[in-house]
This record gives sequence, structure tokens and C-alpha cells, in this order.
Amino acid sequence: MKSKFLIVGAAVVAGLAGWLTFAQKPQEPVAVVASQNDALVQVSLPDSLSDQEQIGKRAFDAVCAACHGVNAAGRDGVGPPLVHKIYEPSHHGDMSFYLAAENGVRAHHWRFGNMPAQTGLSRADVATIIAYVRAVQRANGIN
Repeated sequence: MKSKFLIVGAAVVAGLAGWLTFAQKPQEPVAVVASQNDALVQVSLPDSLSDQEQIGKRAFDAVCAACHGVNAAGRDGVGPPLVHKIYEPSHHGDMSFYLAAENGVRAHHWRFGNMPAQTGLSRADVATIIAYVRAVQRANGIN
């Protein structure tokens, strides 16, 4: 009797594993191009960027701009601007950016919905993104 339950249990596990492997197709990544036409705020750019900030800009453009817009100006109906007094360092310190990237964040200042965690970013990647965002914020009087 015991062996009959083990066989049935093994068959159920094998069936579930097969279903999970073959039935669920992976989502194809969707390229979203952010444009300045849907920006929520006007952004002035810094005269120059440090090496770290330039790396951060490339990472931001690749990962963050789809929602937060070109140069962190936000996207109408999609995501908030990071060049905004709400995100000044005294209110949202660098750690809040790390935590948002790692864990996602529940919407609390805007009505764009919750931000999902961002996979594939190391803490070093996030550090360069923060450096870039802070440089753009400073160029816009957000210190």
C-alpha cells in the first residue's frame, strides 16, 4: 500500500515538473522606448558627467528609462520623475534607491502603481545609477 502512494506521489511530482517546464512559455522581453515627448518634468542636464555617472547613465537608459523616462524626467501614465523634490537625498536617501531596485516599492507618492524589483542589477550597478540620478538632480537644484 505504501509503495502505491509513493508511485502516485512520484507521478504527480513528475507531471507537475513537466507542466512547469513545458506549459509555461517564458515572456519575451518587450522593448519600451522612452521619449522626451511623454516627460513629466523639464530636465536640465549637467555640463559633464564623471566616469561613474556616465556608466550610471548607460545603466539607467537600459533599465530605468522605460518607466522613469529619458534623463529621469518621468513618463506620463508610466512612471514618476526622479528629478523631483520628492526624491531629494534628505527625503529619499541612496538606500531607498537600493531597496527599491532590490525589493520593489509600494506606491506611496504617485499613482503609477507599485514598482517591481529589478532583476539582474548588482549593488555596484545601482550605485552608478544613483550617481547619475544625483548628478541630474543637482543640475536641477535638487540637493
